[in-house]
Amino acid sequence: MEVSGYCAPGFESLFGVFADNFRERGDTGAALAVQQHGETIVSLWGGSANREGDVAFSEDTIANVFSSSKGVLATLALQQVAAGKLELDRPVADYWPEFGQRGKERVTLRQLLSHRSGVVAFQDKVADDLIYDWDAACAQVAASAPWWEPGSRQGYAPFLYGWTVGGLLERATATPLAQLYRQGLAEPLELHGGFGAFGHRSAQVADVGPLKKPLPELRENAISRAIKADRTSAVAMAFSNPVSLVMGTNSHAWREAMIPAANGHFSALDLAVLYGELAREDATLLPRELIREAGSEQSSGQDAVLQAEVSFGCGFIRSGSAADLRFGGPQGFGHPGAGGSVGFADPERELGFGYVSTRLGQSLFMDGRAVSLLQQLYGML
Repeated sequence: MEVSGYCAPGFESLFGVFADNFRERGDTGAALAVQQHGETIVSLWGGSANREGDVAFSEDTIANVFSSSKGVLATLALQQVAAGKLELDRPVADYWPEFGQRGKERVTLRQLLSHRSGVVAFQDKVADDLIYDWDAACAQVAASAPWWEPGSRQGYAPFLYGWTVGGLLERATATPLAQLYRQGLAEPLELHGGFGAFGHRSAQVADVGPLKKPLPELRENAISRAIKADRTSAVAMAFSNPVSLVMGTNSHAWREAMIPAANGHFSALDLAVLYGELAREDATLLPRELIREAGSEQSSGQDAVLQAEVSFGCGFIRSGSAADLRFGGPQGFGHPGAGGSVGFADPERELGFGYVSTRLGQSLFMDGRAVSLLQQLYGML
C-alpha cells in the first residue's frame, strides 16, 4: 500500500507508522495531518475512498468524522460569543424563547457546551426521519425536558448537542448555520469539508464502514452494557432514539442533512488547520480568553452517558492522562469521533492534529491507530 504526502525533516518516521495502520490495524483509507506554528509539517494519506477500492484517497478527501464535528461547532459558538451575539452564562431562552420550557428555562450556553444541561436525548419516541429535518429536530429539542436538573450532573449529548448549540446559533444571529460555518471557518481557513457532505470545496466523499478486525481496546467501553441493562435509560435513548442515528451514515439522506454533532465531513488537514489556528499564540479565530475557556475545566467526573471519567472545557474534551485522551500536553483540547477520527490543539507546542479514517473502530475515544501516530509524533517533538 503506497503512502502519499509529506513529512517535514525529522518527522519522516511517521510514514512508517501511518503505513503500519494499514498493514496491522485495519485501515483501508485514511489521512493524517499536523500543523505547527501555522505551518503544515505532516500531511499523509493512503488507501481508497470508496467501498470498491478503485478511488484513491487524497489529501482533500472528506470523511464522516462523527463527534469530531462537535469541536467545529463549538468554535462557531465561541466566535459568536466574541462577536457579542451570545453570552456563555445567559439563558438560552433569552435568545430562543421556545427552548425555555419543561425545566430548561435557566440552561446556559456554557452548560450546553460542557454537557451539563441534562438535554442528552429525546425522552419521547421520535420518528426515524426526524434527524434529516433540521427545523423539526430543533423544535423537538426545544420542546424536550432535561433528564435531570440542569447543572446537577455531567451527561454527554452525542446528537442533541448539535441541535441545541446549532439552533441557538441560528436564533442569536438570524443566520443559517451553514452560512455561519462558511463565513467563520470554511472560507478564512480554506477548509475542504463541513457539516453534511455536500456543497464544500472537496467533492470526494469517502465511504465509511467497520474495521474488519476489532482493535485491542484501550479501556472498557461500558456504554453497551449500560444500554442492555436499561433500554429506557438516558444512555440507551441518547444513542438509539431514533435508531436512524446509528444507521445509514453513507446514505444520501445522512450526507445531505444538517446533523452538526455527528455528520461533519472533514479532511485530516481540515482538523489540523482548525486546531493549529486555535493552538497559536497569535490566534485570530478567537480571542485568547475564549481559547482559554475552550481548554479550561468546566466540568469533570464520571459522565452519566459515556460511563467514563471525562473532563470538558467549553465545547471540547480536555487532555487527560489516559493514552486515548492525551491530546499532547496538559493544556490540550479537542474532540475524538466515533470510529477513531480525532482533532485537537496543543497550545503548549502551537500544534494542531487531525486524523480521519474510513474504517470505524469500536473504542470510546481514540483507538490504537491515532494513539500510535501520536506517540511517534510526540517522541520527535
